[in-house]
Amino acid sequence: MNELLDFLRSTGIANIDWRNGIMLLLALAFIYLAIRREMEPYELLPIGLGIIIANLPLTGLTDFVQDSTKFQESGVFGIVFHFGLSFWNFLPPIIFLGLGAMTDFGPLIANPKTLLLGAAAQVGIFVAFWGALAVNLIPGLGLDFTLKQAAAIGIIGGADGPTTIFLSAQLAPELLGITAVIAYSYMASVAFIQPPLMKLLTTKKERSIEMRPPREVSRREKLMFPLLAMIIIILIVPRSAPLISMFMIGNLFRESGVVPRLSNAASNELLNIATIFLMITVGTQLSAERVFSLDTIGILALGLIAFAAGTASGLLFARFMNLFLREKINPLIGSAGVSAVPMAARISHHVGQEANPRTYLLPHAIGPNVAGVIGSAVVAGIFIALL
Repeated sequence: MNELLDFLRSTGIANIDWRNGIMLLLALAFIYLAIRREMEPYELLPIGLGIIIANLPLTGLTDFVQDSTKFQESGVFGIVFHFGLSFWNFLPPIIFLGLGAMTDFGPLIANPKTLLLGAAAQVGIFVAFWGALAVNLIPGLGLDFTLKQAAAIGIIGGADGPTTIFLSAQLAPELLGITAVIAYSYMASVAFIQPPLMKLLTTKKERSIEMRPPREVSRREKLMFPLLAMIIIILIVPRSAPLISMFMIGNLFRESGVVPRLSNAASNELLNIATIFLMITVGTQLSAERVFSLDTIGILALGLIAFAAGTASGLLFARFMNLFLREKINPLIGSAGVSAVPMAARISHHVGQEANPRTYLLPHAIGPNVAGVIGSAVVAGIFIALL
């Protein structure tokens, strides 16, 4: 009888509590959105599965034992988190390699002004950074974010999941699961968050502006841009090198045309393998003990403020640019300056067509969208260098 009781106490059923139950429901919601609604399925589906793993008690899958004599007691996702994110942090740069191999810099090269829109949209990062420090001053709230934690929270405003993971893993690994999931959740919610702001901060006349098709970009330009960008950015912000170098290397594989197998491997097999381990491991960091805290609620609110501020600053800066431009740009492309590629660019296009079916903004919005990826990586490098 005692043996039976001991066995029952050792089961997950006897050790699960209501918080785990809520997290399992959240995981099922992520899986539903990924499969049924096709909302960011490559991120939300594996993250949802990781959340399930993290909230099934006593599995040991997320454990990591530092003692070399007991290393075999570590769980598979504990090992991936420690070496892939926390210690070596090599998975986000691999993601950037694949993204670079899938990216076309043509729209950005054709209209360099859109680089400014990508930079303007990074304002949201600093809004959240200072906001995270400001809430520490509110008496009775009970929040106390450090400078490193504030930086990890602020980078959510860039709406770039891999960059959020890369920075959080280096500066605030205890917040990694929360910041990563919030960043990807807001990326998946672009269609709900951005359009109201776009319509609020622009007039219908502005949203109806038609832009000429971008010029043709030569192969030489496409080869020179990633080379020069990599050299210049890394010389200015060396700590951005892991992300920027891999992003530009992947793009050079693509544009060179002489290494199709490398380009295909980077944008397919390698990217897919890294995505599997990265997303599931991020999900496994969302145990009930970490999520059910006041800090998580604060990060959720600050992340939303950051994303909204990034969208707004891109729109407003585009309107400001139009004060000095003879050939006006549609300010909607400014909202694509956040790094949610290519969702933010598509939303700019759709909202523009609602105002004027003749306007075609997608190729123009891709420019600031790609610039936002570069911008958020640079800001991450600055935070790492300073903190």
